[in-house]
Amino acid sequence: MSPAHAGGPDMRRVARGGAVNMAGAVAAAVVNLGVVVAVTRGFSAETAGLLFSATSVFLIASAVANLGTPSGLVYFLARLRALGAAEAVPRVLRTALCPAAGAAVLLGAAVFAFADVLAALLSDPAAAVYLRLLAVFLPFAVLTDAALAATRAYHDHAPTVLLEKLGRPTAQLALVCGVALTGWAGLLTVAWAGPYLPVAVLAWWWMRRITGAPRAKAPPDTPDPPDAPCPTPAPADAVPPRAFWAFSLPRAVAGIAQLGIQRLGIVFVAALQGAAEAAVFTAATRFMVAGQFAAQALQFAAEARLAELLAVDDRRGAARLYRAGTAWQICLTWPLFLPVLAYAPLLMAVFGSGYTAGAPVLVVVALAQLASSALGMGDLVLAMTGRTRLNLANNLLALAADLLLCVLLIPVLGTVGAALAWAGAVAVRKVLPLAQLARSHGLHPFDRRWFLAAGVCLVWFGALPGLCAAVLGASGLSLALALAAGAAGYPATLWRLRAPLELDGLLSRRRRPAPEAVGADTA
Repeated sequence: MSPAHAGGPDMRRVARGGAVNMAGAVAAAVVNLGVVVAVTRGFSAETAGLLFSATSVFLIASAVANLGTPSGLVYFLARLRALGAAEAVPRVLRTALCPAAGAAVLLGAAVFAFADVLAALLSDPAAAVYLRLLAVFLPFAVLTDAALAATRAYHDHAPTVLLEKLGRPTAQLALVCGVALTGWAGLLTVAWAGPYLPVAVLAWWWMRRITGAPRAKAPPDTPDPPDAPCPTPAPADAVPPRAFWAFSLPRAVAGIAQLGIQRLGIVFVAALQGAAEAAVFTAATRFMVAGQFAAQALQFAAEARLAELLAVDDRRGAARLYRAGTAWQICLTWPLFLPVLAYAPLLMAVFGSGYTAGAPVLVVVALAQLASSALGMGDLVLAMTGRTRLNLANNLLALAADLLLCVLLIPVLGTVGAALAWAGAVAVRKVLPLAQLARSHGLHPFDRRWFLAAGVCLVWFGALPGLCAAVLGASGLSLALALAAGAAGYPATLWRLRAPLELDGLLSRRRRPAPEAVGADTA
C-alpha cells in the first residue's frame, strides 16, 4: 500500500464520523452539565446526592443487563459486512437482543424487589423510592444501547447523536427544570429516567430501518486497497451464538468494571461521608464527563472501522488509525481540562457556593483525564482484535485497584481520596493495554502527531490560561480572556497543521474515492 493510499479515505470516514459524534458530544456535555446544575441548584445537597447515587446504581445495572451486546453488535456486524456476509445480520440481531431484553427485565425486577436493601447500602432509606422508579426504565435503557450500537456498525452515527447525545439529555434537562420550578422532589427521578422510553422506541425503529435496508450489504463502491488481504466470503451462519457470547460477555463484565470505576466513588462517598459529600464529588466529576463524551465520539467512529481492518488483517491501516485517533483525542480533550488546573475553584462555583470545596477533586480529575487521552484508545483497539478476555482482565484489575484505593483513601481524604482512587484505576486500565498491544501487535499511539497535538494544546490552553490566572487572578474575566485567546489561536494553528495531524477529513469537501483508493461510507 502506498503512503498516499494508506488509509486516507478510511481516515476521512473516521474523521467525519468523529466530527458528527463530536458535535453531539459537545451538545451532550453542555446539556448533561446543565442537568447536574439544575439538580444541585434546584434541590438540597441531600436530595441531589440521593439522585446521583440512585442513578449510579441504575447505570451499573444497565451495564450488567446489556450483556455486552453493544460491543458485540458493532464488532460482528462490521466484520460480516467486510467479509461479504451481510445476510447473516438478522440472525446476529436475534442472538443479541433477545437475551439482553430478558436480562434487563429480570434485573429491573430484582432492583425493584430489593430496593430497600440497596437503599440501606447507600445509607439512606429514602433512596428506595428512587431505585424502584428507575428499575421500571431499565429495559428501555438496555434496548437503546443495543439498537444504537447496531446502527454504528453501518457507520451511521446520526441515531446516536440525535437520540442519545441530544434527544434524551435535552428532555431530561427540560423535565428536571420543570420539576425544580415546582419544588416537588418526588418527580425528580421520573424526570431523569422518563426520556429513556421514547428514545428506546425511536432507536429500535431506526435500527430496523438501517439493518433492513439494501445498504446492509457492503457498498459496491468501497474497493479494498491494492495490497489488502482479500476477504473470504463468510457463510450466513458465520457468527454462531457461542462465538457471539464468547466475545460479548467478557465485554459486558469489562463494561461493568468501567462503569463501576466511574460510579464507585459516588457510592462509597455516599456510604462513608454522606449524601451531601456525594453531591459535591458528583458535581466535580461531571467535568470528567465532557472529556469522556469527546473520547467516546472518536471511539464510536473508529470501532467499526477497526473491526473491518482487523477482519482482513490490515495491521498497517489499524496502526495508522490508532495513532491518528490518539492525536485527535488529545486535540479534542486537552483544551477542556488544561484550563481547569488554574480555574478549578471558579468552575466549581457554577454548582453553588457550597460546592467550591470540590476544587481539589476537580484538579485530580483533570490530571487523570489528560493522562487518559494521552495514552489513547488502547482498550478499544485490544477489544477489536478479539481479545476481550484480556480486556476483561485489565478492567477487573482496574476495578480492584479502585476498590482498594477507595477503602484506603476515602476515610482519610474524603472526596479527594475518591478522586485519587479513580485516577489510579484509570492509570491501570490505560497502561495495561498499551503494553499488551505493543508486545503482541507492535501497535502504539505515539508518533509525530502525538507530540504536535500535545504541544499545540499546552501552548494555547495550558500556558496561556496559567499566565492569565497568574497575572489577572483566577477570576471569570481572566478565564474569559484566556479562552477567547485560545479560541482564536488554536483553530488557526490546527489549520496550519491539518496535514501532519490528518485533519483534512474533517475540513475538506467530500470527494468520491478514486478506484485505487480505500472506499468510505458516509459517516
